[in-house]
Amino acid sequence: MEVVLFFEVHQPRRIRPDLYRVYPRKPVDFEIFYEELNKAVFERVVERVYRGATKIILEAARETPGFKVTFSVSGLALEQLRRWAPDVLEMFRELASREAAEFTAQTYFHSLAWFVDRGEFREQVEMQVEAVEELIGYKPRAAENTEFIFNNDVACFLYSMGFSTVLTEGVDWVLGWRSPNYVYRAWGCDARVLVRNYRLSDDIGFRFGARWWDQWPLTADKYAAWLEATPGDLVFIAVDYETFGEHHWPESGIHEFLRWLPREVAKRPRLRFATVSEAASRHPPRDVYDVPPWATISWADERDLSAWLGNELQRNAFALLSWLYPYAKAIGGEVLRLWRDLSTSDHLYYQATKTGPAGEVHSYFSPYGSAHKAHDVYMAALSALLLHIRERWSLEAAERLRLNDERCFHGGGVKLCSLSDLRATDAGFRQRHRRDLLKWLVDVFLLTPEEAEEVLTLR
Repeated sequence: MEVVLFFEVHQPRRIRPDLYRVYPRKPVDFEIFYEELNKAVFERVVERVYRGATKIILEAARETPGFKVTFSVSGLALEQLRRWAPDVLEMFRELASREAAEFTAQTYFHSLAWFVDRGEFREQVEMQVEAVEELIGYKPRAAENTEFIFNNDVACFLYSMGFSTVLTEGVDWVLGWRSPNYVYRAWGCDARVLVRNYRLSDDIGFRFGARWWDQWPLTADKYAAWLEATPGDLVFIAVDYETFGEHHWPESGIHEFLRWLPREVAKRPRLRFATVSEAASRHPPRDVYDVPPWATISWADERDLSAWLGNELQRNAFALLSWLYPYAKAIGGEVLRLWRDLSTSDHLYYQATKTGPAGEVHSYFSPYGSAHKAHDVYMAALSALLLHIRERWSLEAAERLRLNDERCFHGGGVKLCSLSDLRATDAGFRQRHRRDLLKWLVDVFLLTPEEAEEVLTLR
């Protein structure tokens, strides 16, 4: 039985709650993002989690033969580690050099880019891979989408990018009678799929400090005994890294649990540690893990997309984010970077209006106090992005604009989504649709009437 320990490492750039006060002036970057809070939170998490827990893991790698873990570190987290905690990166590098840790790919901005543009998704994954190679010295071979968001298309897209293993949630309705403790194959391609054992993962991630739990306190020897008694080829335990010192404070005993778990697992001959790629390669796929795109899953809340797109606030905000993407992409540079910072999934997560345990978790992470305040702040940030776009827009940017939605021009059996598409039409088509094309160029491509006239007449 392979024990696969996986840790998600991510910290967002939070938006200033008073952003709306700078209007009508165009805000600069430091006025959009709440860097004082971001630094304070990051330094606290570094001290409680990233530094302390990583030291424990590194000591275990030195002292316990065969101990291995897997990390998935977002590009934003890597940026902040480089800026405020380079010693943690040094420990990651040592773990990688000892072959005691695998580092997987994900979206650089821990974003919902998959639902905006596939090219953007590819670029964000490639950016994160480059950052991992540069800062940690490891080339990722396995990948996840943000928060284990997964469907057949996601798996096969990542497989086409060269990732042989894709990670996601073990969802009951997908598994049916099957166990999460085996390797699966993606529907439609040969990607290996590892699915999280959410019950054993949540025993650490959520229930460790719950005094109402009939298994409290959870000790390393007890947990290792559960792993030993678990049937299957592997058990995939995946939690947020912040579990070890932030979600459960050091006083809860979580660090001691992490310190002793490798030793307790090593005592049991049936168990051995493996990284995600090792586990996926050592065992043949037992079946197909089939998740159609209209039933996309994740590891959050109800194992669907409702954590980010579950209410009208979130869906409207995401629609505006998606609408602005082609313009930000056409301009590039700082404007595209701002769009990407605003694509981080946390901004939509804060806007959830759920109640019960899921709602409590959303409230715990949000710096705004309410979903409606989070929505107002986020919409102000998108408005600031729009101001940046309008200020820097030019005919050259319009030439680079590529559309793929309802903003494309439809007429006479022709579909136009760029200025190059327009130039490929004949003069008769442009004359017949002259008025509509001029309006399209002004409204969608943000050209002046004079520029639109020049483009339409191919001058």
